[in-house]
Amino acid sequence: MVLHTRTTPAERRRAFREALASGRLLRMPGAVNPYSARLIQDAGFDAVYLSGAVLAADLGLPDIGLTTSAEVAARAQQTARVTDLPVLVDADTGFGEPLNAARTVQLFEDAGLAGLHLEDQVNPKRCGHLDGKTLAPREEMVRRVRAAADARRDPDFLLMARTDARSVEGLGAAIDRAKAYVDAGADAVFPEALADEAEFEAFREAVDVPLLANMTEFGKSPLLSTRTLEELGYNIALYPVTLFRLAMGAVEDGLRVLAAEGTQEPLLDRMQTRSRLYEVLGYEGYASFDSAVHDFTLPPGA
Repeated sequence: MVLHTRTTPAERRRAFREALASGRLLRMPGAVNPYSARLIQDAGFDAVYLSGAVLAADLGLPDIGLTTSAEVAARAQQTARVTDLPVLVDADTGFGEPLNAARTVQLFEDAGLAGLHLEDQVNPKRCGHLDGKTLAPREEMVRRVRAAADARRDPDFLLMARTDARSVEGLGAAIDRAKAYVDAGADAVFPEALADEAEFEAFREAVDVPLLANMTEFGKSPLLSTRTLEELGYNIALYPVTLFRLAMGAVEDGLRVLAAEGTQEPLLDRMQTRSRLYEVLGYEGYASFDSAVHDFTLPPGA
């Protein structure tokens, strides 16, 4: 029976640190929900991401800082429970002042996460690939990062700093901010909305900590391949909203077909089967605990 992951949060944090130190590129899709985190693991990826934009959209909200630390921590705990992969979460601006950022770190440690990233926008924040962002003063973000670093109880919990300065103050300022955040205690850096491959290269040359490349669709950055990112020396290739966009595109297509045809029959070949669902959930593994949960046979074609 596998009600929970087989590993502890401390083990996953150490594994994440070791993987980042290895120099290889980690591929990190964003989960839509806990179930999709299990699919990410089954597909052979290296880590799971929880996007603030996806969580907000899932709640029917825009990504402008409306979700709370408690809401994000609850979804994070549900997700970390079901995968042995390390989980990195989007902590927005820390949900308030430096003291709030400190509490956020401890909430997310308790949720079983491997790490989080904090950004240097002010509230109400915007998606990193939209114009009109407003940055917090550098020293304010430094205090935010320092408070988060000081709040850690597990030194392996990864603190990543995200800077949105590239599209507001320019590449040089983004690099300078990143260095200041590392000096304040950030273990890794997430440079948001870099414009081209040359900027990714310049950032790598200037900043000597693990770097995340955000390969979000329909944004300001080019969609670089894993081979290119490896050659550039990046440590994480992030696909934050890919699965959400795929899933919602499929939902909209399915609704159109169902409305037009009056039956879901034409959609069956696009669906995950009942047997695959049960396989992912591990129904058979629960039988040793209680045979009543696995005393059925699937109908033909399921």
